[in-house]
Amino acid sequence: MASARHRATPGSGPTGVANLPLPRLEAEYILPLKWADTSGDDELVSYLEELSQWVDITIVDGSAPPVFAEHRRRFGPLARHLPPEGVKPPNGKVHGVLTGIRHARHERIVIADDDVRYSRQSLGRALDLLEQADLVRVQNYFDPLPWHAKWDSARSLINRAFGSDYPGTLAVRRSLVASGYRGDVLFENLEMIRTALARGGTEVRADDLLVRRLPPQTAHFLGQRVRQAYDSQAQPVRLLVELSLLPLLACLARKPARLLLFVAGTVVLAAWGRRGTQGVFPWSTAMFAPLWVTERAITSWIALGWRLAGGVPYAGGKLNHAASSLRDLRRAQSGF
Repeated sequence: MASARHRATPGSGPTGVANLPLPRLEAEYILPLKWADTSGDDELVSYLEELSQWVDITIVDGSAPPVFAEHRRRFGPLARHLPPEGVKPPNGKVHGVLTGIRHARHERIVIADDDVRYSRQSLGRALDLLEQADLVRVQNYFDPLPWHAKWDSARSLINRAFGSDYPGTLAVRRSLVASGYRGDVLFENLEMIRTALARGGTEVRADDLLVRRLPPQTAHFLGQRVRQAYDSQAQPVRLLVELSLLPLLACLARKPARLLLFVAGTVVLAAWGRRGTQGVFPWSTAMFAPLWVTERAITSWIALGWRLAGGVPYAGGKLNHAASSLRDLRRAQSGF
């Protein structure tokens, strides 16, 4: 895989440099959005007011008409506010992203979920890295950190221990994704990454580029447990490891000493993943690793059952595929 890792550099953390006049960034910030109500508008408007001083913003809003109208009133002075256009793929977020890419005014684009909160410095560095590569993957962290955000942070730390995490935001060159990517998959960010690589693009995994993310509501967190496990369907080796966890835990349950050793091992693994994160993942997040591993031991089997039953429930339908394999995408690019 054409990718590179970046290690910590001065000033690459979650806080920006204050009181320095900085030039406007030549880039497009694409925010796909679909909200049931306007309860989160005030916080998002505050972020957009700051963000709009740095970069051009396109919000693609799939909300119902009354919510869309209120968003147009509040977001319109700060960003270009559009409805999704064209044929709607099964994954609604992809619909919004593709619309934003078509309307982008710049070659460098940042695609971010509605809970991602860049600082001026982190946004600037992500875009600077696009001078070296075609796609940049950053590291998200939750702030604030309620219990369920610590639980989910353990997943990120274990991902880091074995490689890199998958964030809710990517920086990418428009020319590489202008022709689109598959919209009937659940793990749309992995699909975009693999599509970019299949088209000959290069990836930078900026594991030290820390970008804040707001934690979800507890109900949303609970509702995402099996869906996140379903993402592993696109990563065969990982899937096999996760499916092996439940029988392994069943065996260890009869040997308390070994079970305790396994639990300690998961904490050590998560602690290893904290390297280079400049303290945004406190030690308490690593302590949630045994809970996350137990969760994944169970939910990976539920996700497999969903796959055999036709796919993961999504927006009134089902999505069967987590993401395309890199091999299949390269074969499609070559015409075979």
